[in-house]
Parts: sequence; structure tokens; C-alpha cells
Amino acid sequence: MLPPALPQADAQSDVELDVEPEPGAESSGLLAWDLVVAGGGPAGFMAAITAAEAGVRQVVLLESTPTPLGKVLISGGGRCNVTHADWDPRSLVGHYPRGGKALLGPFSRFAPGDTVAWFAERGLSLVEEDDGRLFPTSNRASSVAASLRNAALAAGVTLRTVVALQAAEPLPAGGFRLALRAGGGVLERLETRQLVLATGSHPSGRRLAADLGHGLVPPVPSLFTLALAGAGMGELAGLVMDPVELSLELAEGRFRQAGPVLFTHRGLSGPAVLRLTAFAARSLKAVAYRCELGVDWSGGRSQADLEALFASLRCDQARKQLGAWRPWPELARRLWTVLLEQQAVDPQQRWADLSRPQQQRLIQALRASRYQVSGRGPFGEEFVTAGGVPLKELNLATMASRKQAGLYLVGELLDVDGVTGGFNFQHCWTSGWLAGRAIAATADPSLAS
Repeated sequence: MLPPALPQADAQSDVELDVEPEPGAESSGLLAWDLVVAGGGPAGFMAAITAAEAGVRQVVLLESTPTPLGKVLISGGGRCNVTHADWDPRSLVGHYPRGGKALLGPFSRFAPGDTVAWFAERGLSLVEEDDGRLFPTSNRASSVAASLRNAALAAGVTLRTVVALQAAEPLPAGGFRLALRAGGGVLERLETRQLVLATGSHPSGRRLAADLGHGLVPPVPSLFTLALAGAGMGELAGLVMDPVELSLELAEGRFRQAGPVLFTHRGLSGPAVLRLTAFAARSLKAVAYRCELGVDWSGGRSQADLEALFASLRCDQARKQLGAWRPWPELARRLWTVLLEQQAVDPQQRWADLSRPQQQRLIQALRASRYQVSGRGPFGEEFVTAGGVPLKELNLATMASRKQAGLYLVGELLDVDGVTGGFNFQHCWTSGWLAGRAIAATADPSLAS
């Protein structure tokens, strides 16, 4: 049962918190909740569960939507890439374009191995795929969500959905008075000893953090696809090439990535593109997503390697048509045909008749094609947002605010983002666990270690 809510205001009124007691009134100092966690995503659930399991008794978890753990349920194509099998924190931090070395300490306390063990202790086993990604053995994201919800229930966490934190003000004696917008627009007020903001990239969370004294790194999209202008490659949509080397030359430096690339109707996607746009997120924003993309389709073959290969093909496959015999089997036939057409080389021409200038143009296209980037993928397709509360404003051992006592910030609200592969979820598990332990340690100092 919920503790009694404070008096409700008119549903249409603005959120105003009267922190000071009325004249002549005496404050009992008793707060309705020991802990309120705002945000029912992975970081919020982890913080609430960890605190409750460690002895925090009155814990309520608020989720503004009808369905908690929404990102968990849709991630990985409905499979949920829980984390990544990168067991060394020093290596792990290299997968975070923002956060980087600052996360070494947090990951030294709770890393992917700890995540695997945490879920196993609660009945959910994970399996590693060839690329290091870890998924539930059921291959269903709903299993991850169910595990978290069951753990929260078992720990005594109260979950409230369709309830959003609207405002928070510190109380003079410690703790916070909160205003909540519940279903039907009803405004509720309650008090809590400690508060966790786990609101993800939603603007409301940034506003709450700013209201409580925090600065903000302006958010920009990260992990997005690239639209290409006039590339004439729409017919390749759905094709995957691996490995492909990508490069961007921008004012703030050169960005390079290699790996699988997926052709879309508008341009390019796939792991290599997403990693590239993650590390170059702010630089790409600065040029309004208009720049030149370098692509090496050859799998890293050198100029000399390709010249020798072409020479052997002119001899060994002399009678074969260029369009019917690719330079190497892994080069997709559709891509090779497009490259031939782009270099004005007839696909029906025989290898024996390939001229030296034609050969040089094809080798250049294979090793160093250039495409004009005309923008990023459609709004809303980006996987994460770069930006948020600066890490320097937190004690990263506890995720406690350095600006406001009793406040903790976790997950994607922070200026941390990782590449694809389970790294963003790992930061959520780590930051939530650290916050939950730290909150419990305020009541039981033995948990501080």
C-alpha cells in the first residue's frame, strides 16, 4: 500500500512546491519514503532493487509511461543485448565515446562479469555470441524485463506507472519534496529522504537536474545512420559488406572505424557506421551532417595487392566478363556491378580487355570511394543521445551529486554514451548498482566498501 499522498492540487495548475511549513506548524521530520527513483528504465530498476535488497525499506520507482523498461523490451530487435563480454575495465572504457577513462573506477567495482552474475542469481542466464554480445538464453527481451520486475517485487520496491516527477525541491532539514503528475493529470505531492534521477535522455530529467543545480552538456544524436547524396546505391538496400573501413576528415580530427556495413535505401548503416557516428557525434553536428565519407570496400587490401590481383585476373580469367567474375568472392556482386557502372566500365567487357586507366579507376573505387554525406538518418532513429549531466559533477564511486545532498544521477541522464553491443546497458547497470549501494550505505555504513 502506498503511503498517503500529500494534498492534491488542481490538475491544471502549475507545479509549485511550498517547502517551508505554514506559520506555527511543527515538522515531524518523518518523510513518506526513504527513496524515490524517477525513471523505470534499466538504471532506475537497478538502483531501486539494489537499495531495497541492501535494506532500504520504503522505495518507490516512478515510470511516466504505462510500460516500464520500454528500451529493454525493444533493444536488440526484441532480444535485449544485456551487456558485452569485455571483462577488463581498462578495455571496456574504450567503447565509450563520452565517459571514457572516467568510467574506469565505476567499472572496476561493477563490470560485465558482475552483471552476468547479478542476473544469474536472479534466475536469468546469459549466452555469449561470437562477437561478444550477451543475450538472455531465451533470446527474448521480455525475459530480462521479467527478471528485473520480479527482483523489484521480491525486494519490496513499489512500482508506479503513468506517474511522472514534475518538480523537486530540497527540504531545509534534508530530503526532498516532490510534485508528481499522475494519470488523468492529477498532481500529487510527497516527500523522500533520497532521490535518484534515472530519466534517460528525456528532456524532463535534464530540467530536473538543472533545477537542482547541475550543468548540462547540450545533447546531440549519437549512433545514427548516414544519408548519402547522389550515391546511386539505393538498389543495394539490404546488402551487408564486411569488413569495410570508413573515415571522416573533420575540423576536430580524423575518425576511422572498420566492420560490417549495411546498405539502406538512403545510405549506410551497420555497426561500423554506428561506431563512426558515435565517436564523431559532436563534430558531425558542427558541420550539420554535411561532409565527405571515405570508404574502403577492399577489406584493407593495399594498392600493390590489388594491382597484382587484377594482373592475375586479366591472365587467368581473360575470357570472363568483368560483371560475371568479381575480383574476390566476398565482394558482393551487386556492389561490384555498381562500382563498374560508376567508373564507366562496361560489365560485359572481358578481363583481358581491361585497360590500365580503367584498372586504376576501379582500384581507386575499391580502396578509396568518396561519398557526400547529406544528413543523418530520420529523427528518432538514433540509438542514444550524447550529452547530459557532466561526470565531474558527480562522485563516480557513488553516483551522488556534488551539487545537492541526497541526490543521485544514473544512466543516460549523464554525459556518457557507448557504442552498440550492450555497452550503454552496462553503464546503466553499473551506475544504478553503485547508487543503490551508496544509498543503502547511508543507513548501514558497512555497505560502503
